[in-house]
Amino acid sequence: MIFRPFYRFDSGCAAYLFGCSSVGACAVVDPHRYDVEAYLAFAASKALRITHVIDTHVHADHPSGGRALAERADAVYCLHEAAAVAFDFEPVRDGQEIALGNTQVKVLHTPGHTPESISLLVTDLRRGHDPWFVLTGDTLFVGTVGRPDLPGREGENAGKLYESLHDKLLALPDELEVYPAHFSGSTCGAELSGKPSSTIAFEKRWNPLLSKGREDFIAAISEALPKPPKMRQILWFNQGRGEA
Repeated sequence: MIFRPFYRFDSGCAAYLFGCSSVGACAVVDPHRYDVEAYLAFAASKALRITHVIDTHVHADHPSGGRALAERADAVYCLHEAAAVAFDFEPVRDGQEIALGNTQVKVLHTPGHTPESISLLVTDLRRGHDPWFVLTGDTLFVGTVGRPDLPGREGENAGKLYESLHDKLLALPDELEVYPAHFSGSTCGAELSGKPSSTIAFEKRWNPLLSKGREDFIAAISEALPKPPKMRQILWFNQGRGEA
């Protein structure tokens, strides 16, 4: 498997390119608007064709490069089927699998940060049938979790986030590597670590929010946080309703 993170340290944003060199196909997850050329160049350098562009949710902190990259690469642009946007996209569903040669992607619907949030469980079939890593979007970060307040109804969303974490992500193998969509520098969660990756076991042991019961968890993450700069403008752009 080819696997390449793309980190923007100014804003704490992470995107990921991964795929199968045997068939020359790859996916890009959570692309940033200003790094589209970098994804295309790296894929070309590895003789990969970008076939899938996936956003784990409709981002509120930075303009997505998803639609632009998909158009440039002649790829499908994917969001969860619940995404409320003003353009056509390829809907994905909980449990759906996407094949990229020897690389297999399983969609996990993990709402809470937003209703359409997903995580992506990735397996390299040449290494074995156990998953290698999970891209957790804004659901699980290193040292903390996603904020539930941006869509409103933060108490309700916090409850859904608790369920997504405990029923979906923490049920995954302990040794699984965790790659979130943000790290320190982002406003999408409180007290994000500067380390951009982790494992399920390490987060179970050291992430203070994961050991809390449901009510304490909801109370802890429902506190007000600063809104991302230009949030409304960015959301409208990512929803296809205006310019960023």
